[in-house]
Amino acid sequence: MVTLTINGSEHKVEAEPDMPLLWAIRDLVGLTGTKFGCGMAQCGACTVLLDGAPVRSCQTFIGDVGNAKVTTIEGLSGKVAETVQTVWADLDVPQCGYCQSGQIISATDLLTNNPRPTDDDIDAAMTGNLCRCATYHRIRAGIHEAAKRLEA
Repeated sequence: MVTLTINGSEHKVEAEPDMPLLWAIRDLVGLTGTKFGCGMAQCGACTVLLDGAPVRSCQTFIGDVGNAKVTTIEGLSGKVAETVQTVWADLDVPQCGYCQSGQIISATDLLTNNPRPTDDDIDAAMTGNLCRCATYHRIRAGIHEAAKRLEA
């Protein structure tokens, strides 16, 4: 039995400590916004926040989470997160949307830590978040627009 704090709630999950956090979130807790993409921490679809830092949940084992707080796309909140999500909708950033939970979590983390990112900052923060539909120009525009709105 492992206890995980996900989106502010404690969840006792019956699983081995080497189970990837992704599967605990999706299959045992029932939060399906975090996606499986590659299983090798290369695509970013499974990105969640672990004590506020982005991690790939497909390669983070529940036994390693300890007392850390996990935030999924369903629990992402606050001014920065809400602004990013609003801009994503306003600018039609996603195409198919499959990668967007990881994109939004990474963009929110970037803007939380760097309210005026340059294109190079965006590239560095978003590296490893792949978009099958190649909407990278819309993702970049969305991050810049969110930064503008947050300044106002």
